[in-house]
Amino acid sequence: MEVMNEGGPLRSLVNVRVGRGVRIFNFVNAYGCEIGDNTKVGSFVEIQKNARIGSNCKISSHTFICEGVVIEDGVFVGHNVSFINDKRPRATRPDGSMQTDADWAVVGTLVKRGASIGTSATILCGITIGEGATVGAGSVVTRDVPAGAVVAGNPARVLSRGS
Repeated sequence: MEVMNEGGPLRSLVNVRVGRGVRIFNFVNAYGCEIGDNTKVGSFVEIQKNARIGSNCKISSHTFICEGVVIEDGVFVGHNVSFINDKRPRATRPDGSMQTDADWAVVGTLVKRGASIGTSATILCGITIGEGATVGAGSVVTRDVPAGAVVAGNPARVLSRGS
């Protein structure tokens, strides 16, 4: 594992596949995931098991990347972006007992090459953000985003399409 020290040892990396030249800042919690070459991960980021981040990405601080998220190469993820992987989250079963991993299934999300996601966006599960697309700050993405499109709002709507 080759990780450049950016501000000290205060991070948790457990069973993480890390590419060359990766920069990870303080207070990052990553486990069972993959981070590609030359990617930069800001402070206070969590990357869960079975998430994959490509090469040459920038993941800004306070971002949550959950299980089932795949981020291709060259993607920008702004500060405080949250990904969701469950369409019907619940703490308990109908009988009141606590749910376990067996009670739900991960619903994946794909962010394609060169996309950009603005600060504080929320990305619901089961969608694809197309190559080179831009998601505006504060948007709630509830459906697929076409390649090259610019989307914004709640729910996010196409403002323009790439040429």
